[in-house]
Amino acid sequence: MARIEIDGQTYDVLDGSNLLSACLSLGLDLPYFCWHPALGSAGACRQCAVIQYKNAEDKCGRLVMACMTPVADAMRISIVAEQARQFRNDNIELLMTNHPHDCPVCEEGGECHLQDMTVMTGHTFRRYRGQKRTHNNQNLGPFINHEMNRCIACYRCVRFYDDYAGGNDLQVLGVHNNVYFGRFEDGTLESEFSGNLVEVCPTGVFTDKTFSAHYARKWDLQTAPSVCAHCGLGCNTAPGERYGELRRVINRYNGEVNGYFLCDRGRFGYDFVNSPERLRKPLLNDYSDITVNAAENHLRQLLEADKPAIGIGSPRASLEANFALRMLVGEENFFLGLEDTEHTLLNTIVELMRNGGIHSPSLQEVEQADAVLILGEDVTHSAPRLALSLRQAARNAAFDMARTLHILPWQDAAVRALENQAQSPVFIASICATRLDDVAANTYRGSAEDIARLGFAIAHCLDGSAPAPIDLGDTEQALASAIADSLKQAKRPLIVSGTSCASLAVIQAAYNVARALPSTDKQLTFTVPECNSLGLAIMGGRRLQQAFERVGNGLAESVIILENDLYRRAPVQNVDLFLETAADVVVLDSLKNKTTEQADLLLPAATFAESEGTWVNNEGRAQRYFPVYPATEPVRGSWKWLTEVMDDPQWQHHNALTAACASAFPDLAAIVNSAPGPDYTVKGSKIPRQPHRYSGRTAMHADIKVSEPGQPLDPETPFAFSMEGNTAQVPPALLPVIWAPGWNSNQAINKFQQETGGHLRDGDAGVRLFEAAGTLEWFGDIPQSFKPEPGRWRIMPLPHIFGSEELSLQSPSIAERLPAFCVLLNPLDAEALEADSGDQVEISDLAGDSILKVPVQIEKTLPCGLLGITAGLPAFPFMKTWAQVILKKIKQEGRL
Repeated sequence: MARIEIDGQTYDVLDGSNLLSACLSLGLDLPYFCWHPALGSAGACRQCAVIQYKNAEDKCGRLVMACMTPVADAMRISIVAEQARQFRNDNIELLMTNHPHDCPVCEEGGECHLQDMTVMTGHTFRRYRGQKRTHNNQNLGPFINHEMNRCIACYRCVRFYDDYAGGNDLQVLGVHNNVYFGRFEDGTLESEFSGNLVEVCPTGVFTDKTFSAHYARKWDLQTAPSVCAHCGLGCNTAPGERYGELRRVINRYNGEVNGYFLCDRGRFGYDFVNSPERLRKPLLNDYSDITVNAAENHLRQLLEADKPAIGIGSPRASLEANFALRMLVGEENFFLGLEDTEHTLLNTIVELMRNGGIHSPSLQEVEQADAVLILGEDVTHSAPRLALSLRQAARNAAFDMARTLHILPWQDAAVRALENQAQSPVFIASICATRLDDVAANTYRGSAEDIARLGFAIAHCLDGSAPAPIDLGDTEQALASAIADSLKQAKRPLIVSGTSCASLAVIQAAYNVARALPSTDKQLTFTVPECNSLGLAIMGGRRLQQAFERVGNGLAESVIILENDLYRRAPVQNVDLFLETAADVVVLDSLKNKTTEQADLLLPAATFAESEGTWVNNEGRAQRYFPVYPATEPVRGSWKWLTEVMDDPQWQHHNALTAACASAFPDLAAIVNSAPGPDYTVKGSKIPRQPHRYSGRTAMHADIKVSEPGQPLDPETPFAFSMEGNTAQVPPALLPVIWAPGWNSNQAINKFQQETGGHLRDGDAGVRLFEAAGTLEWFGDIPQSFKPEPGRWRIMPLPHIFGSEELSLQSPSIAERLPAFCVLLNPLDAEALEADSGDQVEISDLAGDSILKVPVQIEKTLPCGLLGITAGLPAFPFMKTWAQVILKKIKQEGRL
């Protein structure tokens, strides 16, 4: 620590930090634009000027930029000195000479960092009356609006997009006082993290285009802490609602998980909540409306039948909803509702996390890794925010070199200049090219078997007692040896794998590698496909195929399906037979899908924005999400539908269900600590979901009734559907809205952190369920190398950030980014078929029955014998992973 003096007051601050970060961590107000805690210092805006004095006798001092000035013991500075104040005022006046006077119509208004800093600086009157510089704006795709005239040239956008996120299609163009931040031409921003520009930009240059379609000011949005529903990483979000419609999702800071950033699917996939395909009322048999009481009574009758009902759970439903279904039908009648291979893989991952003895890292810990091996995953598409963390891990060698050269880590330009000389090794073994290949020291392309064999070989090179693959090629053996040597030297090595390859051998190989590593700080993380995949696997249950057999054998008649489209889990003919054979099919879901079309009783379920629940992310962290606004009757949370028919008062409240679930499963015991219960208050009041400036409440329903209705009550959470309440002593992880006096933008988060860019005061949201314990035997079931069969291809589903996740596909902006409907073929395979990119091929099963006709796209990095398809894309029928098919080129008329 260093002791410094600021305006006559003495403070202890972190030695080696920059002065701006230190001041903000102390709670002091100092304006800035170009600096960002995750991006380091650039010194571009000159707005954080302070006076630094040599010693106690120095009365004049000198101007320094706080973001570029390292903290030193006995340092004396002044923020309020007149020279510094006048410099900051003059500087922002110059910045504003070209800034338009459009705050009333700017969508950033009310949460604008430029507004906050302008007021903080004291610049309240514009003297400049000359002509302003103007620019043309660009169409940057379905996610982002572009208003270049508001730019103050802070360079944050390109520093995040290009340097931090690895993009290459957003540049700074021009010179001197006429610079332009955009693409070389109009077009969709290619990065999967482009939406972060909305929050990174301190002005209104980049704004949320989806929010523009139903815009409301920040202070008019009702908000609650939530968790992203679109993958298994559990990024924290802050959804905002107005007039019963979800308007936007922004990042909610969690120092252990997502930090400051979200992927574009997590930010823009929310609009499924407002979809016209939402289920809004109970329906019976021929889609006739019924009342809630009639629906409940019908479900009770089914449960009282002679033969037991079976329940099918869901990896996108909460722990509480799955547990309620399990209690309703009984443990022996509860089925997980997973595709069979996925079921096996998730069970294996849970066992490795529980008893494997290797730490499962948070995303923040991933960023500290100094060597990475990725086995079988295209992480950008299967777990996007993890890919962003891995990209930062690749920089750690540059930080180490900077340390030896006495360059401080926040001096961003100097550290990045070293990246050409030093980069932490990242090795990627995948089916085909990935979006992280640009930071990889080496890449390997192969089938799942060959990826697993490489992993087993690496483990054997690390530890001779680990099983080794037989007949490994010389090239693969040399690569395995080189990777092992690099991992062996690392202090914090990380192994990444997951379920995308649908290969148990790949997951087992990843564990062998991690176990073989000599480092005591080694880490192993797995990607999982859905928001509660891990939680469902921890709870456990029977296989989906067993449910099919139970009904097929006449041992059960009624089926209750919880938030699960079975047509995404099993072949169409199997699901058709199952649903047709069942006497009664009850489906709880929020959106129409193929399974809801087959329901005899359809119950409308609330989404994450209208209900509460607990999900477990890939790290093993349980996190609670809360309703942003109350569901409109008769829509209810799934847990509520299921507990209502139990006719037992003890299950009428969510916290009782959470406690019972925690008691039933030792691994889930800590979920009761993931968030406070409904009795939590601050000075006798619940936490308000609405900001203190929330407007129009008395007029919201004036078109229906003149008198203001009472605010809805929320007996299930510590939050109130109101602006009344106390937020002053609320733990930051529970704050619905991040705001502090003088800080209306998202930069206000620095007021709630232990130190700027660090953990939240009183702790980040969520609780870890697993800690490394025990050890397992080596896995030795090593597959043979994949040998393509002439005339046959293996189906290989490949995840896609905008095409594979079920809920976000219903968001119009995400739908605009869907990948092309095509199959991927190796050039040699295409040549054998005499097919070029764009040609149509017919896919048939081995019996010769046609499955699908689809265009071809040639992918040079895809191994021979594999047929790549986009996993989960609606245009593709369910095709079993690794199934063999026959391809035939379709001759087109008019072509030779």
